[in-house]
Amino acid sequence: MSIKKQFLKTKPICKIKFRLSGKETRNAKQIFLAGDFNRWDQTVTPMKALKNGDFVVTLDLETGREYQFRYLFDGIVWGNDPGADRYSHSLYGNCDNSVVSI
Repeated sequence: MSIKKQFLKTKPICKIKFRLSGKETRNAKQIFLAGDFNRWDQTVTPMKALKNGDFVVTLDLETGREYQFRYLFDGIVWGNDPGADRYSHSLYGNCDNSVVSI
């Protein structure tokens, strides 16, 4: 799993690329990214499946903030990103959320 950040010089926006390798996808057919940036909606931010088995999505997020997020595999299993900047305990359940700091 990897997170790449590209800060824009002319706007307070950062392009964040979330990528899961084929080994990390748990053989999922569909993966969604849910987090603070989309009100934890489990259906609005699908990741694109690549031919090599990786999944990827790029978001434009406001700088100067932290965003909590998780991956949802096939609508069933939640997963975190080991490449996250840090983790924060979730208020919903006995788990942690990944955090990206911009």
